[in-house]
Amino acid sequence: MKIINRILLLIQFREGYDEDEEGENTPKITTGSIVWGMLFRSFIIIFISFFVFDQIEFQKYWWIPFLVLWFFVAYPGYRQYQRYSKKIEIIQEETLCGSCRHFDATSQLCKIYDEHITKDYIPCEGDNWEPY
Repeated sequence: MKIINRILLLIQFREGYDEDEEGENTPKITTGSIVWGMLFRSFIIIFISFFVFDQIEFQKYWWIPFLVLWFFVAYPGYRQYQRYSKKIEIIQEETLCGSCRHFDATSQLCKIYDEHITKDYIPCEGDNWEPY
């Protein structure tokens, strides 16, 4: 099972694991890992479709690549982005940084220190906190 998880991390360009409340490890998801995962999966599907459509008539089955791109690229990317957005909302609610004017929610970043924020790590330790 560990090998399968490692392969999935590589294919989807996830960057290791985060530990959640129950002590379980969940993969880190960033906007960059979502985009790179979608681009990589798109490339693989397009590459494979060139060989497959060489063997069959493309005029009859032109719609198949669109379905494959939706189910293996767009929808998984959309689901990962939903999880990422939910994680950002939780960080905004649970940390001091969520109400700071220097917090950039789109990149989960402190603009002053240029460091990523987690539940356990606040870059300025509250010293440079300024409300909106």
